[in-house]
Amino acid sequence: MSDQEHSSSQPSSERGENRPQGQRPHRRRRRPGGRESAGGAEQRRPRAVRSQGSISIVIPLLNEAESLPELARRLEDVLQRFAPNNWDVLFIDDGSTDASFDVIQRIHTRNQRFNAIRFRRNYGKSAALGVGFAEVEGDIVITMDADLQDDPNEIPALITKLEEGYDLVSGWKRKRHDPWHKTMPSKLFNFVTSVMSGIKLHDFNCGLKAYRRDVVKTVQVYGEMHRYIPALAHWEGFRVTEIPVQHHERKFGVSKFGMSRFLKGFLDLLTVMFTTRYIKRPLHFFGTVGALFAVVGFVTDAWLAVEWFLGWTTLSNRPLALFGIAMIIVGVQLISIGLVGELIVKQNLEHQRYSIKERLP
Repeated sequence: MSDQEHSSSQPSSERGENRPQGQRPHRRRRRPGGRESAGGAEQRRPRAVRSQGSISIVIPLLNEAESLPELARRLEDVLQRFAPNNWDVLFIDDGSTDASFDVIQRIHTRNQRFNAIRFRRNYGKSAALGVGFAEVEGDIVITMDADLQDDPNEIPALITKLEEGYDLVSGWKRKRHDPWHKTMPSKLFNFVTSVMSGIKLHDFNCGLKAYRRDVVKTVQVYGEMHRYIPALAHWEGFRVTEIPVQHHERKFGVSKFGMSRFLKGFLDLLTVMFTTRYIKRPLHFFGTVGALFAVVGFVTDAWLAVEWFLGWTTLSNRPLALFGIAMIIVGVQLISIGLVGELIVKQNLEHQRYSIKERLP
């Protein structure tokens, strides 16, 4: 497999602060070990960690009570061998209506490295990840789903790849165990997202990802933007790549996502592109589209005017003339919106935010 590098930025060098023993682990400066397999097909026996810091696992969930005990045991087995006493897990219960939080409480009682936040109602995966990113303090952050389709044994390979100099490593479910009506739209979604975002990944929406702490503290996740975290990180200047990971069939429960997520996903892609690429230069977006409309309208009406002048046609029976006028009007309006946006941006320059990697005193 040839992993693809998508930014020239170097990996972040921020380190976390030490913290006392307790519910949250203290950080040790070690370097991760572990062995990467092709597509996660073989089970890896993680070696003792040689990591640069602690590991935090963020797991958003909704009605996954049956999966949680097995997931917790598998995570504990992998993490305790890969990063002994240097990890913690944060469950984000996104308004579950089953016994999920009761199960988490029992897990926490047995091992206080497992912690949780419970929402009063369902806010969505992006909200859960956003809260989790704000809460965790690990130098390396892993996200995964709670339905057992993501394999905890992939964590060492993700971290090993991260230590090669990347800031975000995304899982690629090369072989998905999902029905065709989920896999086919996903392929189309990933292709369009890859083309429009400029970052070539096979699987943007895989829940299994590894991040450096700088990434989760920089990228803003809201609405339904969790699908585009790799693109958001790429546009912030972080180095992003992917590795194949194993994907399992769902053992318990049902999927929480319907077909509507694909339509919402494409609309969110437009939001992401506008709020990242054009938020500081709205005229470039509205002006380009408006100019295109205006030119099409002008050329259309100019050609009709030539035909009328030569006596080839009469404009009274040519609806195309009205179409050209409408295109010109819409184009001028879009350019005007862009100019108004530029004025707003100029008035708020003092609030401009840049992603700073490091500084020297």
